[in-house]
Amino acid sequence: MSVIYLLISISICVAIGFFIAFIRAVRSGQYDDDYTPSVRMLFDDELRTKPENPVETKQKQI
Repeated sequence: MSVIYLLISISICVAIGFFIAFIRAVRSGQYDDDYTPSVRMLFDDELRTKPENPVETKQKQI
């Protein structure tokens, strides 16, 4: 029976720890923007341009 009390007290301590971590995350502003992450995949990526001077191959360097 004492093992059950020990496990319950440990689980309550872990739950309090997770709750404190959640409160800190909310206060730091981690969950402020709910809309942008859901539409971020719809934004177009910027096109990358090729460099004007191509990189030399290893044969030219030797």
